[in-house]
Amino acid sequence: MDRIVEFLFEVGMLKRTPRSGWQFLGAGSESVAEHAFRVAMIAFVLARMDHEADGARVLQLALVHDLPETRTGDLNYVNQKYVEPDEARAAEDMCAGLPFAAELRGLLAEYRAEATPEAIIAHDADQLEMLLELKEHLDRGVQGAAEWTPFVLRRLRTENAQLLARRILDGDSSSWWFDRGSEWWVRGGKG
Repeated sequence: MDRIVEFLFEVGMLKRTPRSGWQFLGAGSESVAEHAFRVAMIAFVLARMDHEADGARVLQLALVHDLPETRTGDLNYVNQKYVEPDEARAAEDMCAGLPFAAELRGLLAEYRAEATPEAIIAHDADQLEMLLELKEHLDRGVQGAAEWTPFVLRRLRTENAQLLARRILDGDSSSWWFDRGSEWWVRGGKG
């Protein structure tokens, strides 16, 4: 039981581990845990759009995809030119002594290998999360975000992810809450 508690404390480290790429854009910040939450939600959506993939497996892969970053940190693309993290070793050390170690190791290895339809969908969810973040930056006037989007788009492998990506870029990140055609915005809730 103690080893499980240690693991849960370790997972909490992702709340304090920053996603390091945003420093190059000069705007925004998020933790790995914040990123992973939206990746999991996107994976849920993509799995529902794909009628052949194992949706539970896609969600599990998305949920664990960045766990080794508790030990390696988040290495952005510039860092990765010079530093190669040993994610397999980090995963092995993280899993050691856990009663569900084999399952967790398997999920992490499957995600890294990108060989199953579920792992490909989980990877697409990871990229779509970044695209959503970039679109939010673009809508706030951070023009440098436009330079990153073509590279994210080229990483997408499933048709559903590519379709969502086009809609994301054509849309408005505030449209879910800001109904511009409503009179409510004139006087609010006042009669």
